[in-house]
Amino acid sequence: MYTLTTTAAFDSAHFLHGYDGKCSNIHGHRWTLKVTIAKDSLQIGGQQDGMVIDFGDLKAAVRSLADAWDHALIWQEGTLKPATVSALQEENFRMIAVPFRPTAEHMAKYFYEQLKSQGMPVKQVLVYETPENCAGYEE
Repeated sequence: MYTLTTTAAFDSAHFLHGYDGKCSNIHGHRWTLKVTIAKDSLQIGGQQDGMVIDFGDLKAAVRSLADAWDHALIWQEGTLKPATVSALQEENFRMIAVPFRPTAEHMAKYFYEQLKSQGMPVKQVLVYETPENCAGYEE
């Protein structure tokens, strides 16, 4: 099995609605995505001879995901009052509503599915909330 791994980071805030603890408050992280792709064989011939895929393509796909989430408030749909959402939007705050509680675990699965839908042979996605703590997803 051949693997390639790359990382990309972004800064965003979130909160865990209904959580009994500090994480119920809005707080930020320097999130890091660590993505590993895998294939049993390498490409034969052509520009990508001897490669799983071009590292540049992998890095661009992961960087694009990270950039899309950078400097935003990530929140679970239905957990903020409509007036709060309106007020934040009027202030031009960047917000990303997701249909799941924005835990590192859910985000790892989300990013895995996004890359897989782009045709990437994803093996594993790790989402780090801190340099020491991460959650992962793989099928």
